[in-house]
Amino acid sequence: MANPFSQIGAVTGMNLRNIPQRWSSSLVAVLGVGGVTLVLVALLSIAAGFKVALEGSGSEDVAMIMRAGSTNELSGGFGNDTVTVVSDAPGIRKERGKPVLSPELYVLVDGRMRGKDASTNLPLRGVGPMAPLVRKHFKLVEGRLFKEGTNEIIVGDGVVKQYEGLEVGKKVRWAAADWTVVGRFTDEAGIAESEVWGDTRVVQQAWRRGNSFQSIRVKLQSPDSLKTLKDALTKDPRVRVGVQSEQAFYADQQKLMSTLINTVGWGLAIMMGIAALFAALNTLYNAVAMRVREIATLRALGFGGFPVAFSVLTEAVVLGAVGGLIGGMLAFVFFNGMHSSTMNWASFSQMTFAFTVTPGLLIKGIVYGQTLTLIAGILPCIRAARLPITAGLREL
Repeated sequence: MANPFSQIGAVTGMNLRNIPQRWSSSLVAVLGVGGVTLVLVALLSIAAGFKVALEGSGSEDVAMIMRAGSTNELSGGFGNDTVTVVSDAPGIRKERGKPVLSPELYVLVDGRMRGKDASTNLPLRGVGPMAPLVRKHFKLVEGRLFKEGTNEIIVGDGVVKQYEGLEVGKKVRWAAADWTVVGRFTDEAGIAESEVWGDTRVVQQAWRRGNSFQSIRVKLQSPDSLKTLKDALTKDPRVRVGVQSEQAFYADQQKLMSTLINTVGWGLAIMMGIAALFAALNTLYNAVAMRVREIATLRALGFGGFPVAFSVLTEAVVLGAVGGLIGGMLAFVFFNGMHSSTMNWASFSQMTFAFTVTPGLLIKGIVYGQTLTLIAGILPCIRAARLPITAGLREL
């Protein structure tokens, strides 16, 4: 009698070689798992793209300064006196003797998305002349920068792709004033591409915000300078501000949306997975039914029940892996890099992003497919292991 490992290898190899003879039922299981995996990977790629857009925008050597206790730019504000204090703080990089910083104001305007009738919130950011210096990937790709003191704006590449009437040269009316688009910029798919930029002073006047700002971005001398800057401003009684790295700020911003999308994605995948599980269950029961004589013969030759059961589970895992791989690859082909937009609940505005199918998501899809078919294979493998020899001999 062969040892158990030889039995497992022989029976499993025989079972896998016979899968083409059961191609129709096997195909149903593979397609079912593939469909579930396609949906799962596609939904999770939204969260991955959202995370890349936000976390990829953050830099360790740029600090975000907002009012103490504020969790986003819409919930706080301060005046010129705070900007003056921050300008004199230690740890900030200087260019030609001036600190590299950008006091900014964040407002929401109406934007009409392409192919849709309804308007959505579009972020308009009032920035200082040094704003491009505190964005690590900023690149003007069309037109020019706006002139200070004018109603000129520049738009992110994502805005142009998702909204109507915001191409370079176009005019748009917001806050009872006409604004002219004079430039388009990219930020390596970062969140800035979802924004419109204008001169801070003009935005303050148009929205009647006085001399208020909501955030200050500063370029640090080095990432280690963050602690120096934070300690100095925290201890200064003239200001009440919170200081954190831009990278940490955006990491916090993406948590809510990523958690929501992941919850919805896995919930839908589990519900759809139940249907795929039954399809796989039927396939594996059919496989056992077609192998009754084969299993009985093996048992009569001295093969144990475990090698037979193991072969059924192996077939289940293989079908799940194939289905998961197909679903993941389809998600990559049809969704990866596709641009879309969604609500950024941290700022209550639309944010553009690209679906991002990562290797990690492909692996998750394959593992999920294998998990479904492995669960589906438990009952058929038990039946195969307990199949009496006489049941098979009656088929001879």
